[in-house]
Amino acid sequence: MSAAKQPAKTARTATTATEADKKYDGFTDEERSAMKERSKELKATARRGSRSAKADGESEVLAKLAEMSEPDRATGERLHAIIKANAPELSPKLWYGMPAYARDGKIVCFFQPAQKFKTRYATLGFNDQAYLDDGTMWPTAFALTTLTAEDEARIGELVKRAAG
Repeated sequence: MSAAKQPAKTARTATTATEADKKYDGFTDEERSAMKERSKELKATARRGSRSAKADGESEVLAKLAEMSEPDRATGERLHAIIKANAPELSPKLWYGMPAYARDGKIVCFFQPAQKFKTRYATLGFNDQAYLDDGTMWPTAFALTTLTAEDEARIGELVKRAAG
């Protein structure tokens, strides 16, 4: 193509580039942080080996809970106690920097503190490894603002069922 027939190039201004960068709809800082935490968790597990992972998982979850601010700390500590009491076969471990509970190395349920992703409530979530199937549709996450005795009983039953 001759120089005369080539399309004219338009210059991208600094303002346009900045506006385009602001419109980027990628990962948030919190999401990037969670991914970095997950990478560290995988490396630590590989270094430790599977035997000590269960004991270390418990201490890591308790340390992560202790780092949380209120009310996430109180909710997380209470959930930890409920899950341990109702599904002792689940192993505590960190998952994306959140307390989680696994069966055979696969996450069954997890606690996502509100502060983690700057949301207005914490979340108790269940992965596909949880045996919560109920017909053709069932919930896999629950918003938590406070825990009542009724909530704790319901969570205990859900965790027992999820653990199988």
